[in-house]
Amino acid sequence: MSQLFMKGNEAIAESAVRAGCEFFAGYPITPQNEIPEYLSWRLDEVGGVFVQGESEVAAVNMIYGASCAGKRVMTSTSGPGLSLKAEGISYLAASRLPAVIVDVARTGAGLGQIKPGQNDYWFVKSPGHGGFKTIVLAPHTVQEAVDLTYMAFDLADRDLAPVIVLADGVIGAMMEAVTLPPFKDTYPDKTSWILNGAENRESRIISSVTNDLNKLESFHVYQKELYESWGRKDVMVESFMASDAEYIIAAYGTSARIAKTAIRILREKGIKIGLIRPITIVPFPYEAFEDLPYNNVKGILVTELCIPSQMIDDIQLGVLKRIPVHTFGRGGGFIFSPEDIIDELNKVFSLED
Repeated sequence: MSQLFMKGNEAIAESAVRAGCEFFAGYPITPQNEIPEYLSWRLDEVGGVFVQGESEVAAVNMIYGASCAGKRVMTSTSGPGLSLKAEGISYLAASRLPAVIVDVARTGAGLGQIKPGQNDYWFVKSPGHGGFKTIVLAPHTVQEAVDLTYMAFDLADRDLAPVIVLADGVIGAMMEAVTLPPFKDTYPDKTSWILNGAENRESRIISSVTNDLNKLESFHVYQKELYESWGRKDVMVESFMASDAEYIIAAYGTSARIAKTAIRILREKGIKIGLIRPITIVPFPYEAFEDLPYNNVKGILVTELCIPSQMIDDIQLGVLKRIPVHTFGRGGGFIFSPEDIIDELNKVFSLED
């Protein structure tokens, strides 16, 4: 298979096309604009449909409708747009409708800034009201963004649920060589539930509305069992030079890319340090932290492109106070360097003394 040199956002869009995405609705917001721009012409080439909605609220409800008709659907946005889509994502989850949502995260709350950030970590774990969860996939390279987007459509169809791909402005804007997946030619059979006309069958309704409290509680029990199954079969995590490490960096996405360079520099100096990188934010790889050799590992540094740290809550649950956990990050759209991470490690652990 040949490689192409592609921008992250465009590679995500092409991966969605190859995964069988037939309908996209979105609204412009930096730093994800290349996704709808690319799909505005690419979907037409493969017989799909692109719609620029009048708002994020409209766009998410459009993919709700197209998913009801059995189409593979996607929308993309960034933090402020995801806030506007939250109600619609909750309806997708409650109505058991598959959809892929790409969040190319920016920095800050409110309008924030268009620069990269990792401030959406807390939000994407349950992006709306009602206590539902979504599988969240967090790439740290353009190739991984391609692979995880491709996978997201299968996960959404498997569970009849929305799935989120959490990238950031760095992953979306950078260009790397990628190998694109093949075009899918087989899909799950949805004829038992989709709304495609009631000729020769009973009519159907897809809705989250019910006045039967027992039925509603049964759905909550179903959700609980579904989320527990994710923890058994869908956890993805990378361990990088961590087998003999005395110190661990915990990072995901762009932060993990930078951390790997810092680790290589320190390894050349004989310092035993490694990385644990969650690839799934939900389900979180708690066992990767629970199973650390605590007779050898002396501490963890959580690095993120946000202040305060958001992932630290999950790291502390995995570590259970057995070793010190420190955090290091930059906010406001600033991106730290490998040297910044090394300086912080020396500050909290005195590595090079």
